[in-house]
Amino acid sequence: MDKTQPRILQLLPALGDGGVERGTVEMASYLARKHIENWAASAGGPLLEPLKDTGTHYIPLEVGRKSPLAILANARKLARVIDDNRIDIVHARSRAPAWAGWLACRLSRRKPRFLTTFHGVYSHGNGFKRTYNNVMLKAPVVVANSAFIRDHIISVYGFPAERIILSPRGVDTALFDPAKVSDEQRASVREELGAEDGAPLITIVGRLTDWKGHRYLVEAADRAANKTWHLAIVGSGNEGVIADLKALVAERGLGARVTIAGSRRDIPAIMAASDLVVSTSTRPEAFGRVAIEAEVMGTPVIATAHGGSLETIIDGETGFLVPPANADALAEAIDAALADPARLKAMGQAARAHVLANFTVEMMLEKEFSAYEAVMSA
Repeated sequence: MDKTQPRILQLLPALGDGGVERGTVEMASYLARKHIENWAASAGGPLLEPLKDTGTHYIPLEVGRKSPLAILANARKLARVIDDNRIDIVHARSRAPAWAGWLACRLSRRKPRFLTTFHGVYSHGNGFKRTYNNVMLKAPVVVANSAFIRDHIISVYGFPAERIILSPRGVDTALFDPAKVSDEQRASVREELGAEDGAPLITIVGRLTDWKGHRYLVEAADRAANKTWHLAIVGSGNEGVIADLKALVAERGLGARVTIAGSRRDIPAIMAASDLVVSTSTRPEAFGRVAIEAEVMGTPVIATAHGGSLETIIDGETGFLVPPANADALAEAIDAALADPARLKAMGQAARAHVLANFTVEMMLEKEFSAYEAVMSA
């Protein structure tokens, strides 16, 4: 590794399969390509092996623990890591890890630079929560993962706009490449998800929780005038939400036309095989990678008109935007999308071009790396 480059430590609670975790692994890989030695501390998880494959030094540490005593204990351990490994930048991606990392920077002899990335809108309804959140703003610069989050940081916390680096999330175009999905794969995925005999396949991908709004999609599909579709619900999640969805599907008599597929790893092929991908979040997505993953595979998206979707989807050009928690509007969008297959295909092509021009993982990493450069020169 190049000894003239900064040595970087990333902190996050765990290595699950969400946007925070994938962003960490993508940055680790990017740093390795630049011959920059880097470390990551977390409680582990499904993305641990991909992280290790980048050559990153992994530190097993439950930095997501929120109790004051746990934060202080983690800070002391991280201070030793900083000194022992001559860390130059501590990059925290969540609040509890940020508190431990910020304290560790102060406790260590080396006194490295501190940096955070805002990956979401944190609850801020009272003074205690705002104080807890404030650790994310203790750096010379802060990274925002979308314009929505940037504006939130400015409006809620009064943080100076000139100290925010905008780094929209990006899609891995090597992985999400429609040319790599064969016609046979598409046909196989469609069959597995229940879309036979050329039926339009509508797909929603993501964790099954209340705020993702799956029930509105089931209701909308039932209300849509077009009855040729098949709906696939892909993702794992809350057992109560899954049970409620199954009950709603049965109540509406949609058992033969809705597949609750559970978690799958072939998301690029699913996106390519779908005619429409839907995001029905009732709360604003900080960014929402699902939309750009579908778009770059040439599949238009129907999404709720708030949060990151307002940045990633051009209404009527690359997809459709509808009010949140509104099954009637969603049904109308489904009918409009399926009414003209030629227009839908053209929208998919426009969607892919839009993502390639604005939301690739390389663009994301270059912007986030510029924050490292900024804190080193601050």
